Amino acid sequence: MFNSSEFTVDKRSNLPPITNHSNRKNKRGLIVGVILGTSTPVTIVATLAYLLWRRKRKNGDIVEEQRIALEMNNEFEIGANIPRKFSYLELAQSTSNFAKTEKLGEGGFGGVYKGFLKDLNTYVAVKRVSNTSNQGIKEYASEVRIISRLRHKNLVQLNGWCHEKGELLLVYEFLENGSLDLHLFKRKSLLAWSTRYKIAHGLASALLYLHEEWEQCVLHRDIKSSNVMLDSNFNAKLGDFGLAKLVDHENSAETTRVAGTIGYMAPEYVTTGKASKESDVFSFGVVALEIACGRKPIDLHVEERKTKLVEWVWDLYSTGTLLEAADPILGSNFAEEEMTCLMIVGLWCAHPDSKLRPTMKQAIQILNFEASLPILPSNMPYVTYSAIPHFSLYGGALSSGSDKSSSKLS
Repeated sequence: MFNSSEFTVDKRSNLPPITNHSNRKNKRGLIVGVILGTSTPVTIVATLAYLLWRRKRKNGDIVEEQRIALEMNNEFEIGANIPRKFSYLELAQSTSNFAKTEKLGEGGFGGVYKGFLKDLNTYVAVKRVSNTSNQGIKEYASEVRIISRLRHKNLVQLNGWCHEKGELLLVYEFLENGSLDLHLFKRKSLLAWSTRYKIAHGLASALLYLHEEWEQCVLHRDIKSSNVMLDSNFNAKLGDFGLAKLVDHENSAETTRVAGTIGYMAPEYVTTGKASKESDVFSFGVVALEIACGRKPIDLHVEERKTKLVEWVWDLYSTGTLLEAADPILGSNFAEEEMTCLMIVGLWCAHPDSKLRPTMKQAIQILNFEASLPILPSNMPYVTYSAIPHFSLYGGALSSGSDKSSSKLS
């Protein structure tokens, strides 16, 4: 057995240590040999264990991926109204192998590319779900399961899907005028007031269908201007159902992990994790104000009182100067009655108290001038919520791990 004491100085002796270089060399060789002799088997075992673990993990991932793919294939293909299954090759070819020049935009879960399908002689928008997205496969499956079953003129049509070679791809109808935010904030075009009002009405109609008119209640959970697409005639089409949830009409709310975009999420949803028709209505209210005012819900480049869109517009409402918030790019080219109506509907929908928000049916009645405008509080109400869950936001890069807190709107 190896004895380390052979190579230590005997501290009980006053004699100096041995300095014979030949002996020292031999002893060093012995040390190296012993170390190699004892450590090599350990190293080999450890290496083999790692390789086996890695292989097992890799095989496990492949098996899991195949299992999920098989389940989705079976579910998608037997369902009524399920769109076409595409091959990865034809979608890659249609987008010039997902070339940067074909990229239309970037969403919370991946990029969207313009493609041309030769066999159908049509352009499409191909969404490539990001490999780095933790929610990618859930979002992908959710979109196919939900949006493929919905039929409404103000919803983006899903034409097909593909999951091959580790890729998750969704194929949508191509909408020539892109998303609403490109026109409002990047000035892709000047949206005339009549067009803006039509867009707001179309979005409201889409939400009424999702909340009340389909067989189940669909909670979209991510209504924002970048998810409102515009066709060649500037008709609004709501898209991106990756965060959508199906609930029964009798129980139109669900407690879930919060995910969405800062500025568009209802305060009770952020703090309690409870998604509902009312939280969708809040998001619609914010978009309605964006359409009227031509600015984002949060803008840190303006004076402090204007930073938060809802609060600023509510302040103007309280002083009777609501039209000061109208998008300056419109000048005076808008119908004052409609502008006032859209702003008040926006504030009503974005009311801090979820119980005091309208249904989408009520909002549409106001937009159609079939009912009187609501009388809102002169000052924006304060509402406190508690019990913040863990949540994650995309588009805002914020996360929280607090277990209990409160949110106070001011």
